[in-house]
Amino acid sequence: MLQPQPQSANPPAGDLADHFLACSKLGRYLTVQDGSRFVITDDFRENDMGSATAVAVASIYSRDPLVAQAALLPLGRKGGITRKNRRTYERLFQLIEAQALEPSVTAAAGHILKSNFREAEILAIEADLGDRLSPARLRYRAFLGVVRQLLENRVSANAFLDEFREFTRTVAGKLDFGIYSFCLDRIFGNARIPLKIKKLLAVELVKFPPVIRRELVTNLLAYPGQTQELISFVRGLVMAELEPSVVVEIELLETFKRNRVSMQDVEAGIRRQM
Repeated sequence: MLQPQPQSANPPAGDLADHFLACSKLGRYLTVQDGSRFVITDDFRENDMGSATAVAVASIYSRDPLVAQAALLPLGRKGGITRKNRRTYERLFQLIEAQALEPSVTAAAGHILKSNFREAEILAIEADLGDRLSPARLRYRAFLGVVRQLLENRVSANAFLDEFREFTRTVAGKLDFGIYSFCLDRIFGNARIPLKIKKLLAVELVKFPPVIRRELVTNLLAYPGQTQELISFVRGLVMAELEPSVVVEIELLETFKRNRVSMQDVEAGIRRQM
């Protein structure tokens, strides 16, 4: 589940915007259209996501401030070169400034709008974003090195768990959620990593903030080929540690990730718990 792969053929613009809105209604991090992985900063920094409307929706509703801010950059550049549609981009940035979930995104949108979409101002925001992302990604690569040491039996379970906690503390809010999620997917999906380690990490995940916990725990449960022993352990852990309404939310999202129900079914189920 959620393995990194190129996005499938670009969907119609409205569909992508609608998809982002649907993710937001469920309180989820944004995923690409087919749900195969979460949206990451590189999707906006290196690729063309298509419609300006979809990108604006992403900048407003992404729960990941780094992803939301990255979405502003291509919009700002288009606003700077598209004289014919300048008013459209001004309205988009006014909307983002008024409704973005993250204060940093609101401030950046306002700055781009007031600077009249000047390239120099957009480059400054891009540089600031890069300054926050680069150290976290280096830390991510270092942590993967510790994972390799674990596979080679050169680090103990307790030492690895300490490293995981430090890695999480260091990159929290500095590395986009999609990459952090992918890191955990690689650990839980690797048959060479001992079951004991995976159980210890599952205990850590249950302590995470609600939205992050829900995504990561359901990734674990829905991962193809996961051992039944680990799934049973995680289900028992969730039942023992979390409120009944939270358990239902996790069950619904897991079922959705297994493609057994629609996003509308999940949304209806969550509403019934409120």
